[in-house]
Amino acid sequence: MDILKGPDLKKINSLDAIVLDAALKSTLKRQLYEQLRRLISGRILAPGSALPSTRQLAKDLAIGRNTVVAAYEQLITEGYLHNRHTACPVVVDLPSGPMSHEDERAYPFRPSISRRGEMMMGEPFYFGAAGQPAFHPGMPDAQEFPFTAWSRLLARRGASGRDTLFGTYDVLGFPPLRETIASYLNAARGMRCSTEQVVIISGAQGAFDLLARLLLDPGDTVWMEEPGYFGAQSAFEVAGARLAPLHVDGGGWSLDGWPSPAPRVICVTPSCHHPLGATMRMEQRLRLLEIAESCNAWIIEDDYDSEYRFQGQPIPAMQGSDASRRVIYVGTFSKLLFPALRIGFMVLPAGLVSGIAQAINVSGHVPPLLLQAALFDFINEGHMAKHLRRTRRLYAMRREAFLTMGEAQLSQWLQWAPGQSGIQTTAFCRDGLDDHAIAAAAKKRGIHVSPLSMQYRHGKPRHGLVLGYAATSVSHMDSGMQKLREALLEVAG
Repeated sequence: MDILKGPDLKKINSLDAIVLDAALKSTLKRQLYEQLRRLISGRILAPGSALPSTRQLAKDLAIGRNTVVAAYEQLITEGYLHNRHTACPVVVDLPSGPMSHEDERAYPFRPSISRRGEMMMGEPFYFGAAGQPAFHPGMPDAQEFPFTAWSRLLARRGASGRDTLFGTYDVLGFPPLRETIASYLNAARGMRCSTEQVVIISGAQGAFDLLARLLLDPGDTVWMEEPGYFGAQSAFEVAGARLAPLHVDGGGWSLDGWPSPAPRVICVTPSCHHPLGATMRMEQRLRLLEIAESCNAWIIEDDYDSEYRFQGQPIPAMQGSDASRRVIYVGTFSKLLFPALRIGFMVLPAGLVSGIAQAINVSGHVPPLLLQAALFDFINEGHMAKHLRRTRRLYAMRREAFLTMGEAQLSQWLQWAPGQSGIQTTAFCRDGLDDHAIAAAAKKRGIHVSPLSMQYRHGKPRHGLVLGYAATSVSHMDSGMQKLREALLEVAG
């Protein structure tokens, strides 16, 4: 018998390391394939060396020949082995390729991303925690949502909508839902719009992202409320826009002096300013429309939660006063129903309707048609109106209790901002307290508040807290106030 030498001996010894176990979930073919691939990738099986015949390896491993044939064929298909019709397959000489996982700490991968990507990853954000809704701003009470009715509507649409709701249809939105939204806005919000102008989109943030790309070129100026919603700020800034502050305080919106240069887009929350809760007076609305027309600028009207107004009727939308057709209205169902629904809508001026389907197709901001159809049923069968009537009464009671408790327990550190709408409120810090430190201390105690200073992009920010009250029952409010008081004491002490 010939004596095995050099590479042949190494090859045989390497194949001896193959161990197959029929008790594992992975098939024997898969186990053999993966072990051979590792031996080849690690160059343990030398390039150019021939593997045993299928009969020989099957005999050595005590498995069926078909198992070896299948593993060899897969490796040949992927390029690890070279098939020779009259002989055994040969190991291919592969490039060294990327480093193995064992080398990652010694040579860490440094991803190269765009400047826009770096900006996106550095933008501020705020999320709470499941099961800890206390004082989370902008959060409705999920316990009050009629999930039984919603589940029934969703199941019914799921069973009957196979031909219409499970494909890439109706990019602009479920037609009956668009028609219902247009009718409601015309009747209840004093707007002037047709069904064709209504576009369903994946939440208000999806609308800001799409509009930023649709309306702005790098270097264009956006007038953004200061303080103002950081989600919209981020969308415009990442699109390459230059943000100019439109200051808002107790007296409303400062429109006397124009920031320079002239804006391409003006983004405002006139019905319920975010985060101060103020309402833009009619003379300020008309003045802003006049400025936009003189600058040939678009106005984005963010109407995020104006349905919850606790004195008088909901304020008419600015879009209804727009004679020059330059207001883009953005609404959302997140505050009315639940945030994870991720369904919002835009009302576009007629000049933007043409081609919007192609733009939405590029961005991918299309919520599932199944959810849109169930939402239409929820509105059409009266569940929405009933839910809104109940939560308006409930949130008004909670707001009064929250402000009473807050004034009694926290006024040493916080001064409450006026406002009669929305499901959140703002309190300004006294004595130079740091709102990020307060938010961090509160989070340790299971209380979620948002720092007011993160809503500023220019100059010295004002510190305070944006607090939600809608998702916290009155019975749990007092304990939440005690924990927030502890957080304030920790920071102030």
